Amino acid sequence: MLKYLLFIISMIFVVRSWLVVQNLLFLGSFLFCLSVTSLGWTNLSLGLGIDSIGYILILLSFWIVALVTKSSQKINESLNFSSLFLFMNVILLLSLVMTFCCTDYLLFYICFEASLIPILILILGWGYQPERLQAGIYMLFYTLFGSLPLLVSFFMLYKVSGSLVFGLVSIKQSWNLTYFIWYFCTFFAFMIKLPMFTVHLWLPKAHVEAPVAGSMILAGVLLKLGGYGLIRVSSIFVEVGCHFTWVWVSLGVMGGSVVGILCLRQTDMKALIAYSSVAHMGLVLCGLMLFSWWGVSGAVVVMIGHGLCSSGLFCMANMVYERVGSRSLNVSKGLMNFMPSLALWWFLLSAGNMAAPPTLNLLGEISLIISVVSWNNVSCLGVALLSFFSAAYTLYMYSMSQHGKLFSTLSSCCSGQTREYLVLMLHWLPLNIMILKSSVLMNL
Repeated sequence: MLKYLLFIISMIFVVRSWLVVQNLLFLGSFLFCLSVTSLGWTNLSLGLGIDSIGYILILLSFWIVALVTKSSQKINESLNFSSLFLFMNVILLLSLVMTFCCTDYLLFYICFEASLIPILILILGWGYQPERLQAGIYMLFYTLFGSLPLLVSFFMLYKVSGSLVFGLVSIKQSWNLTYFIWYFCTFFAFMIKLPMFTVHLWLPKAHVEAPVAGSMILAGVLLKLGGYGLIRVSSIFVEVGCHFTWVWVSLGVMGGSVVGILCLRQTDMKALIAYSSVAHMGLVLCGLMLFSWWGVSGAVVVMIGHGLCSSGLFCMANMVYERVGSRSLNVSKGLMNFMPSLALWWFLLSAGNMAAPPTLNLLGEISLIISVVSWNNVSCLGVALLSFFSAAYTLYMYSMSQHGKLFSTLSSCCSGQTREYLVLMLHWLPLNIMILKSSVLMNL
């Protein structure tokens, strides 16, 4: 079935119709949902070696790219190279699907890095400000800085084990300097993509300068490539990884707390949402590095929930930017008076961002907190700070944007269009409904 879906998506190049793209992408997501609920994960490999995590992330990729085309209708209306925009989105989708379908480390590396080119073109071609060139260079060089050591590491794996197939690669555990360098070179590229605190500076720049499509895909899917890569390579370095767990957990928990404090100082709406992604991914890093069922399952659930929630928040920030002309929280005050119908969606998605029930973020964070606290009781302090600041900066964003005195230069306009409410509903609905079928996400 997946082969036929990819063939249908490839026909979009000929059709070049926005409506056809949206319908086909939603059809692909719907067929994946039907296949999961009726057949289960184990009967759906189709000879491609896809496991449950790969299927979940492929479904998320289809869903987010479909919502991206729906929310970027202004590009089609303004005739701003709309055919090329569709082409870049579909190329990006194909590279993501191929990444999650791979069973070979070298092919995984090629598809993993191939997704950088379409998102770079989206930022440079359809970004808003002249600083988008600097943001694109930041993202490019941060990613390339970690990708070359990863490629050398995969070549070393092939030399030592004679295979690059997932599950067949095994190396002799040793305690020397070369082995430690090998371990860090393998993991560093995925830490940048996640992104881990201290190598996260490319993400806020890319988000602020990217169009709404770039921000939604970055937050929704591309950040999950780092977590997916960590899941794939962790099984190779289990022994040395267990000895360095304290490094990653410390960076994840305390880095997330520091980023939470930074969020409280932000005045740019998109920068605040981007920094909040770094804080959430810090907790995901902790779960993945603990090598426990609770940690990995919770990390996958948080990645899915964060992809839907953060993408919806970026979509709403773009709606405000199109009407107000600014992303500053000091300018866009009193939006509840300016766009009253949109205030409900701000509240619902902000509640999801702070892991309020019944969202997937709550389920995932409970699993992650259990795994981190059971690993070491001292980590309770860092987890408590991270959770507190997560709620604090989300409430700060909501109260600063929705309440207060309306900016004097703003005039009344429509609160929102049907298309925009549909996009927001399709972000919020799976985020809250999928918890009723949480066994699909937790039984990995």
